[in-house]
Amino acid sequence: MRLLHTMLRVGDLERSLTFYTEVLGMRLLRRKDYPSGRFTLAFVGYGEESDTTVLELTHNWDTGAYDLGSGYGHIALGVDDIQAVCEAIRVKGGKVVREPGPMKHGNTVIAFVEDPDGYKVELIQLSSRG
Repeated sequence: MRLLHTMLRVGDLERSLTFYTEVLGMRLLRRKDYPSGRFTLAFVGYGEESDTTVLELTHNWDTGAYDLGSGYGHIALGVDDIQAVCEAIRVKGGKVVREPGPMKHGNTVIAFVEDPDGYKVELIQLSSRG
């Protein structure tokens, strides 16, 4: 077995696709409309679905926004240069909600950004995991 994808419900699919592809640098892998169910699925990621875990963005056509809920945590992305990545995200209009720095009670350098729906994405400096 392997982890295939994580799914997020998004209120505006085009806005979310722009964030995940243009701001975070993922690729749109596939997209399909389901008119009888009134929803669209779009899969984005850094590699092919056959090799890596990807993100499924689900857009229910009749729902413009969702409550995030208290059970959701975050998506985590490993990065080589957290300072440069945060700056690039800012330049592209992304929102850094926790500046890079060591996590509480550890050495790992992390930052958090927020997607257009308010979902948190953690950035982890790969060379400093501890």
